Amino acid sequence: MTTVQPVAPAAGLDGRIARLRALLAGLDRAVVCFSGGVDSGYLLAEAARVLGDRATALTAVSPSLAPEERDGAERLARRIGVRHVLVETHELDDARYASNPANRCYFCKHEVYSVAVAEAARLVAPHVLDGFNADDRGDHRPGRRAAREQGVRSPLDETGFGKADVREAARRLGLPVWDKPALACLSSRFPYGTRITPDRLARVAAGERVLRELGFRVCRVRFYGAAARIEVEPHEIPRLRSPDVRAAVVRRFRDAGFTRVTVDPQGYRRGSLNEGRSAGGGASPGDAGGAALSGGAGDVALEVPGIGGAGDELLAAPGGGAGDELLAAPGGALGTDGAGDVALAATGGGAGDELLAATGGSTSR
Repeated sequence: MTTVQPVAPAAGLDGRIARLRALLAGLDRAVVCFSGGVDSGYLLAEAARVLGDRATALTAVSPSLAPEERDGAERLARRIGVRHVLVETHELDDARYASNPANRCYFCKHEVYSVAVAEAARLVAPHVLDGFNADDRGDHRPGRRAAREQGVRSPLDETGFGKADVREAARRLGLPVWDKPALACLSSRFPYGTRITPDRLARVAAGERVLRELGFRVCRVRFYGAAARIEVEPHEIPRLRSPDVRAAVVRRFRDAGFTRVTVDPQGYRRGSLNEGRSAGGGASPGDAGGAALSGGAGDVALEVPGIGGAGDELLAAPGGGAGDELLAAPGGALGTDGAGDVALAATGGGAGDELLAATGGSTSR
């Protein structure tokens, strides 16, 4: 397997685009691993422009891909005018992946790239490409080892494209995804050590669908068993707390199988589940044993009866000390562990956390 050395960054975006097109022109035929996002979408558009029908888009379909993302990928491939192959991958059949260790992405990418390489061989395409860019180097990316092992190339990284470069170049081509928020696979919503299953992935997908339908363009639903933790952009948190939106979230998250819903007061930030990551992955909050929400001292325990521990304050509720704030919805009773209870609560730990209780809850603890 040939080791690919990144091309020295050209001066300015125009130079990087020229280098990318020159790189693609030398590939003869290529399969582009295509998720429907801006990185792989832009790379696919350039590959189609340079290689024509010698470029093929490949999208891996599994329970970790939200149905809306598959539909979006199909629409974008049609718009670009490129052959698009949908292939099923079976990473969930691998117990090493399903157990969700800190290097989970390696097992996923090993499956996806193996399927892509096999499909490329069937199409007599000597190259498999992905949308990894230079800015991705700073994140926790175990899947890069799988790319190296399978001989997958990353032309955007090789030619020095950062995320801002990709977005601007995609905008110039008129791609509708040029400003699409980054969106990792659904398995990234699970704290390390929490087992991943098709049912749990479907619950996360349903929760994020609710938020998008309510107008939250950037959102994540982190899975903690019976509880979900919502991340939206910080400036959107007040809207999430508004009565109408809160009531809709509570009702529809209950329909998705969550009995408690929490809001991260820091808002969405990339790789939040990697904060404080240990090599071993840690306990499994969503499985037997009922671990608390991971993070710093003072985090709210979501899988044991009650809200938080000593020092938490529940305004309009009995007991408590300094710490968390609870706002009961009209007509609602305080419920933390009883049948039908759904709470919308901040979970970052420490002072300033806010709990928004849903209507119709019981007073059971």
